[in-house]
Amino acid sequence: MVYIIGVLMAIAIIGFIVVSIIKKKKSDEPEVPISVTTNTTTRLPIKKALLVGINIYAPSLDSNLSGCVNDVQDIRSVLVDLYKFDPVNIRVVTDERATKANIIERLQWLLNDTKAGDELVFHYSGHGSQVADRNGDEVSDHLDEIICPHDMNWDDPFTDDILSEIISKLPKGANLTVIADSCHSGTITRDLVQKNPGNKIKARYLPPPFDITSRALDRNLLVNKIAKSARGVPQNHVLISGCMDDQTSADAYIDGRYNGALTWALVNTIKMNPYATYQSTYVTVLSKLAAVGYAQTPQLSGDAELLTRPLFGG
Repeated sequence: MVYIIGVLMAIAIIGFIVVSIIKKKKSDEPEVPISVTTNTTTRLPIKKALLVGINIYAPSLDSNLSGCVNDVQDIRSVLVDLYKFDPVNIRVVTDERATKANIIERLQWLLNDTKAGDELVFHYSGHGSQVADRNGDEVSDHLDEIICPHDMNWDDPFTDDILSEIISKLPKGANLTVIADSCHSGTITRDLVQKNPGNKIKARYLPPPFDITSRALDRNLLVNKIAKSARGVPQNHVLISGCMDDQTSADAYIDGRYNGALTWALVNTIKMNPYATYQSTYVTVLSKLAAVGYAQTPQLSGDAELLTRPLFGG
């Protein structure tokens, strides 16, 4: 009996020693993180761009331009080469294909399925204008800035309201840059100057027909700015526009080819320092335009925090 008890005690002691060794070995091994699978789908932030350039307008408008397609080609190049935009995520719409319906469809594509951290760019090069807003048969108390698609219809314009509604879908944490190389005011008070007066310069402004203009005659109307938020509402994107309200954006012959003056200055500034902030890029753009004799003053707007970010996310 004593022998059996001794054997059992020996087995128990050996078992205790083995268990202790195993525990020590496990404690020496690095912990493996537990992977939890959820139903939430995630992806890395992406970069997307819509680039619209219109040289050719409907024949009835008799208002073709020369540098707008070059503008979008140049912007596309810097987005791909310097900011690593995937060409698959860039849509380019030019000339006859740049109808109102197509631009709206592509803008919806740009904002579709956007998530926090995404970097979006909408660049427009073409004519702009300004019309009295209408509500049914009544003229409202403000003017709408508009962009002019290839199939421009003065009775059904592409107003700031359309663009603002689409932009309002931008989720918090996503970043959108709107570049408008056009002008929207008919009160042009400054001439565009270029050092070589033999080069043709054309304003990117499409004057409305008189029956449209007459709706606002002799009335001091407020102006709804293209791609700008309502007063008191934080602007959820960065806007770079071609000029001040009383100026015109130039469609001009620069460095041996036609370009918009804003886009030309912006692309050349980017090539010098692609990692600069919006604010410092803007300052350099102003100095470049002044150095070559252009009177237009591009405008930069957006929340202060957005303007201190690197251009297009760096």
